[in-house]
Amino acid sequence: MSELVGNHYELLQVLSRFGLPLGFGDKTVKEVCEQNQVHTPTFLAVANYKEGGENFNIEDLSVKELVNYLQKAHGYFLDFSFPMIRRKLIEAINCGLENKVALMILQYFDAYSQEVYRHMEYEDKTVFVYVEQLLKGLHPTDYSIETFAERHRAIDDEHVTDKLTELKNIIIKYYPAESGNDLLNSALFDIFTCEKDLATHCMVEDNLFVPAVRLLEKSKRKNPSKATETPAPPHEGLSQREKDIVVSVVKGLTNKEIADKLYLSVHTVITHRRNIARKLQIHSPAGLTIYAIVNQLIDINDLPTSSLS
Repeated sequence: MSELVGNHYELLQVLSRFGLPLGFGDKTVKEVCEQNQVHTPTFLAVANYKEGGENFNIEDLSVKELVNYLQKAHGYFLDFSFPMIRRKLIEAINCGLENKVALMILQYFDAYSQEVYRHMEYEDKTVFVYVEQLLKGLHPTDYSIETFAERHRAIDDEHVTDKLTELKNIIIKYYPAESGNDLLNSALFDIFTCEKDLATHCMVEDNLFVPAVRLLEKSKRKNPSKATETPAPPHEGLSQREKDIVVSVVKGLTNKEIADKLYLSVHTVITHRRNIARKLQIHSPAGLTIYAIVNQLIDINDLPTSSLS
């Protein structure tokens, strides 16, 4: 293991996300993984993929281990990498009111960070929850990994890296930095590193996680008995996406705002709202508000003032 990390320092992030501490002496990869209860084939698949290789079998992967890895990666981006880059940008650029370029750079980065946060929150609260249900032997009928895969193909990969590339270019080409601005160069280096890490993260989701969950779904369809043992929630009639839209409507968002938040087209949002009205026989925001509260889709304290009047 020490030789592997010594030759490929980028794997330090992979070690951290699998919960593998340093100080492994001369132990082999298998010994280190087994000592820390980490599935060795899954660790090797991710490590190999991060270094540009594709020598793995989907059948050998642990879906549970992949979920843990991806969740920790989300925490790294949102709680460490993005805040650190932001701090460096604030210190490196002059954000005074007279420096509009600097303010726009910071606003651009903040908007991008929020966009990534919303997407990762969706994965944490919807996709991973669905997969955890599959792992428990259930097979929810209102969602499938194909929903996530289609959405991922539509908005991620190039979209994620393109926005960071654009930010880099804005700083490099248009920000009038002082000579020898080491802090700005450090922030740029972190953005380059984050861009590469995010791109690899998306590819791991697309090419390891999604295919592995497809196999898991297939196995559950062959043995669906446990799915009938769990009572359906009182609002099972709505899909998870429809529940998200109900909550957004109750919070006062417009169709356009809902579309932007959930990465949908306005037409798709309108279609979902028609289906919601048909299923619930509720056509007003006030009625949806009552439905959402009764079915615990939203806390009454989270409602906008207008919904309570």
